[in-house]
Amino acid sequence: MAEGATPRKRRPVAARVFASFVVVVLAFAAAAGFSVFAQREAVEEANLMRARYFPLALALRDVVARQDTWNTQLNHSTSAKNPVDIRAWFGAARTVERPRLFSRARTAVSAAFLERTDPESRAIGRELLRELDDAERFVASDGGRLDRLFEALDRRDPAQAERLRDELVTRGVEESQRLAQIEQHVERSVDGLVAQARRRERIASWLLVSLTLATLLTGAVMAVYARRMLLPLGLVTERAKAVARGDLKPRSAVVSNDEIGELAATFESMVSAIARANEQLLVSERLATIGKMAAHVTHEIRNPLSSIALNLELLEEEVPSSADEAHNLLRAIKAEVERLSALSGQYLSVARQRPQQKQPEKLVEVVEEACEFVRRELSQAGVQLELAIDAEVAELMLPMDEAQVRQALLNLLRNAREAMPSGGRVVVRVVRSDGGLDLIVDDEGVGMPATTRERLFEPFFTTKQHGTGLGLAITRQIAEAHGGGIRVEPREPRGTRIVLHFAGA
Repeated sequence: MAEGATPRKRRPVAARVFASFVVVVLAFAAAAGFSVFAQREAVEEANLMRARYFPLALALRDVVARQDTWNTQLNHSTSAKNPVDIRAWFGAARTVERPRLFSRARTAVSAAFLERTDPESRAIGRELLRELDDAERFVASDGGRLDRLFEALDRRDPAQAERLRDELVTRGVEESQRLAQIEQHVERSVDGLVAQARRRERIASWLLVSLTLATLLTGAVMAVYARRMLLPLGLVTERAKAVARGDLKPRSAVVSNDEIGELAATFESMVSAIARANEQLLVSERLATIGKMAAHVTHEIRNPLSSIALNLELLEEEVPSSADEAHNLLRAIKAEVERLSALSGQYLSVARQRPQQKQPEKLVEVVEEACEFVRRELSQAGVQLELAIDAEVAELMLPMDEAQVRQALLNLLRNAREAMPSGGRVVVRVVRSDGGLDLIVDDEGVGMPATTRERLFEPFFTTKQHGTGLGLAITRQIAEAHGGGIRVEPREPRGTRIVLHFAGA
């Protein structure tokens, strides 16, 4: 460790073992407390159920008793000496007594079941209320028959009165059976809920016993856990040996929230940094080789190419305009000369990479100027160029070499044109991203497979018949020199997106 450096605070393995043991003990204490609480809650719940069931049972018993009295009064309704009194009794029962008793029963059902929080109890309460409502509607429909009964008694029509009485008695018996079924339903439901509370109490007791036994095993488990916690050290050692043999492939670090995990993560970060440095060194060596070769090629063929081009122009003037075949040959030769000149120019641009001259510039203005410069070229190829600039980035400035950024964008636009031989649309956007600006170029070409995207920015890699494989490599070099990077993404349903990121906005 360098002198004066502050040592980083570690998270010792021993502390983790002790903390784990404390957590287990606390968990046991919490579970034990929960078990006691659950037992008390179960007992209180059972008592509460009984306390609420008692008024419910009384309310239902009153409804059943009133119905029995109703049936009894119906049996004597045709033989009563004073029909006026019995008619008054039935009227009071229909309009006052019955509604009051049913209302009291519904209130008791709500208190016993609907005020609980568990879905099962609430479902039982809703079912009981529905049955009570059905029973009340059933007896309420007897009002017309009862009126006709007393009208028959007033007319002194015993046959009609007895027929209506028998019909009402039959319905009254049916109502008594309905109410008895509701009463039995309540008893079964309450007994079931009480049984569930008792089962929860037994489960809580078993849980307490189980946790007690688990606590006795905690010491042994912690010892095994501590031993297994040290096993990743062996994995880190094996990884270090593999790196020493030259294996720099990225791997997942050992996941551990202690100094072993920190060591593994730091080691993998170091390996990744070495791999990146090696890759950059390889690219630099390739570009240096290209530079040497470009200087040689430029020296050997650039001057002859210039002479050939000049002589072609002179020859074109000498050839008669009627000699179409000769003119076609001259145009073909001229095209090849221009291609060789462009190729030597690309190599020369690599060989003569000038030092960057960064100045604060508006990226949007540079992009707009480059797009206007190449728009006619794209239009002749049937490619429509669109600009989509966010208003918030229009005035943002960042340090850049304008010529290099322009060159990078022209490379991307021409690649997009070549990806759409039948024409299409290219969209250029500038957006804010990660503390900088993203220059995005979207095309509608056929796209490219993942294997091609992985090697797209390697020097000399190309999928074109006459390509050099240098344009995108130079573009990446420009992006990285500006503190950013470049990436390629597929677009749906087709096409490719290339993103240039510039830092420092």
